[in-house]
Amino acid sequence: MSGLLAGKTVLITGIITDSSIAFHAAAVAQEQGAKVIITGIPERLRLIDRIAKRLPQEVPPAIPLDVTSEENLAELAGKLRELAPEGIDGVLHSIAFAPKTLMGPDAVSFLDAPGPDAARSFEISAWSYASLARAVLPVMNERGSIVGMDFDPRTAMPYYNWMGVAKAALESVNRYVAREVGEAKKIRSNLIAAGPIKTLAAKAIAGTATDDAKQLDMLNTYWDGASPIGWDVDDPRAVGKSICAVLSDWLPATTGSIIYVDGGASHNTWLPTDGFGAN
Repeated sequence: MSGLLAGKTVLITGIITDSSIAFHAAAVAQEQGAKVIITGIPERLRLIDRIAKRLPQEVPPAIPLDVTSEENLAELAGKLRELAPEGIDGVLHSIAFAPKTLMGPDAVSFLDAPGPDAARSFEISAWSYASLARAVLPVMNERGSIVGMDFDPRTAMPYYNWMGVAKAALESVNRYVAREVGEAKKIRSNLIAAGPIKTLAAKAIAGTATDDAKQLDMLNTYWDGASPIGWDVDDPRAVGKSICAVLSDWLPATTGSIIYVDGGASHNTWLPTDGFGAN
């Protein structure tokens, strides 16, 4: 099979629904010739396997992976060897979590956030990028690629709160991971900073109440208006394609970087006069 990822095997984490960015990254990877292996939260494996049946090609049952479980992490390389004796060439880390106390319309104020909740958010959203890299390194082929999902944390976004802090930490973790895996096996490590996409995570940030949903709509309107080329919150494949480009061999000298896939909105100085972000 021909394609950007022909002959490669990639591990995709973070599929929750068929609207997940990870799901669309897996679909595009298959379309581009890759063999795809997926993981899933242990308590949701049956659901994730059902969702995976909607991919263009069949995949093996999801490997159970709780990134806070040292047992799961320790077993990951062995399970990957069983499914891919030839080794894997790429990994997508699409994992993040913050309790409702830290993010969304029901969060406490930023200054009142419980320390243990913030620590858990950091562990799952940032530290796990390094722990996943450590777990897969023994079975990764030289000059492979690790990709993580980011959301530009340079500004204090409404409702995002401590998840924004965790994403800022993730950006730092990425730089250190890039150094470690690069020296070990010439593996690249980069983040994709995506614009807002209508996913389960986005709904968790905005909530379901009418006023909170309006905030998400305002963010989407703002993003589309601030983007020089426009932004479609209903098009996760745009992000999926970019992930696959970074997983491929076509960015051989890019590592430790953040690649913005957001229509240019985060780098545009023009702001709309109404809607989200108005002043």
